[in-house]
Amino acid sequence: MTSKVYFMDARSDSADTSLIAKTLTVFDAAGLDKMVNKGDVVAIKVHCGEWNSSAYLRPVYARALADRVKELGGRPFVCDTTTQTYNPYGSRATELDLLETASRNGFNALTLNCPFISADGYVGTSDYRVDIPDGYILKEAYVAQAIAAADVLITLTHFKGHGMGVIGGALKNLGIGAQSKRGKFNVHMGRHPKYGAGDAMEFLPENFQGKDKDPDWTLLEDCCPLSLFEVTDDDELKWDRERCINCLGCMGVMNPRGIFKPNLSNFDATDAAIADGALGVVTAVGPERCGFVTVAVDVSPKCDCAGFSDVPIVPHLGVFASTDPVAIDQACVDAAQHAPGIPGSLSEEVGVDAPGERKFDLAGSSIEGASEQTTINTAVVNGLGSREHELIHVERAGAEKFRFPLDTRPTRQRFGKLFEKFQPFPFDRYDTRGFNRLPEVDLDAVKGHGGPTVDPHSHGDAPYHGDGVLWHPGMEEAAGHSGMNPTDSEKAESPAGDD
Repeated sequence: MTSKVYFMDARSDSADTSLIAKTLTVFDAAGLDKMVNKGDVVAIKVHCGEWNSSAYLRPVYARALADRVKELGGRPFVCDTTTQTYNPYGSRATELDLLETASRNGFNALTLNCPFISADGYVGTSDYRVDIPDGYILKEAYVAQAIAAADVLITLTHFKGHGMGVIGGALKNLGIGAQSKRGKFNVHMGRHPKYGAGDAMEFLPENFQGKDKDPDWTLLEDCCPLSLFEVTDDDELKWDRERCINCLGCMGVMNPRGIFKPNLSNFDATDAAIADGALGVVTAVGPERCGFVTVAVDVSPKCDCAGFSDVPIVPHLGVFASTDPVAIDQACVDAAQHAPGIPGSLSEEVGVDAPGERKFDLAGSSIEGASEQTTINTAVVNGLGSREHELIHVERAGAEKFRFPLDTRPTRQRFGKLFEKFQPFPFDRYDTRGFNRLPEVDLDAVKGHGGPTVDPHSHGDAPYHGDGVLWHPGMEEAAGHSGMNPTDSEKAESPAGDD
């Protein structure tokens, strides 16, 4: 079956071709507006970004969709979920952390014009379990409760790479981002007998250099919420691996020290499980009530869950919308493959910057051998959607639709009387010319790429053929406060004001 993906490129030259306008245009073109009935509660799932990351979608995209949902009679909320403790200093592992980080990144009720919530509660255990008999590896999923409870789900995704998922698209936004914390342990293969870190990871404790040579050795113990690591008095590192739940908090601590050897099977299994997790979300809400909008700009090599954002690996690709999360991800991967890499980016560094090269296998994944197609292919196998798609180029909707909506009057009607009371242009100065400026200068003299062709300050004594008054805003007010009413001659003796 061929799915439809609606697309507009990233170029802008008018109000109706701005990326915000295009997001709304493809939303309507894909028929996602038809999903929203009057009174429907609509979840808009976003990634709000980690502390100090910067490539995440600006909140205005979610705000624009929330406003559109309200126009359609729906009741929107924007949400993200708590994370695993995948980083010893992660900034979204509790609801409190998430809301603080989201607000710093611009996601709050004031900017979004609707609530921003943690969809899986304070710790991440507020969820809805759903059976997924068609899952490829998972047979159940734990969906964030607020998302499962919504009448409609709009998945608003920033397309980018991902260190473990290889790509961060709509499937990952559901398969990881819409799972509760409990669901994330499930997807990440926590305590899986073959693919879980506790069973599959190669553990090399002999690479621990000892407390004296490793000043941050306490982090080896403190990275685990279950206290499964211990550094003994004789500098031996022990790991109670049988109890490991795959929170991932140890990976960034152990891998750089050579204590863990990254395990490809754990990555591959997780990437397959992401597709099953996404199936669980769509099953919980209903396939006919799930829509997908993906903004492929600032295509960073790593996910927005990293505490940094690297140079994008390809130029802005555009805006996509579909009712099929598999097709929309494939369309984005194809667009990135055909695009040139950005000079100086990771795509150039690893040699996949030429058009036609697959970008994310090497520039996205943090382990060699992972594939940008694993999640997409698994989502085909479990029946979630189709890789085959028709890319439909959407026409602009017209400038009138995207004018400033809060005051629809044209300029003269808005400002005619206002300017009569509060005239911003000082017509009473310099023979109505308003400001102290030279009547003519040699502009070509300062356009050269090799530097100016006139001497510094050569223009300083040039005469101005105006009224000769040196005046700056605020002089009358200052004179009024002092009880003075300066004459023109007194003004002429005053120094010119600062810019």
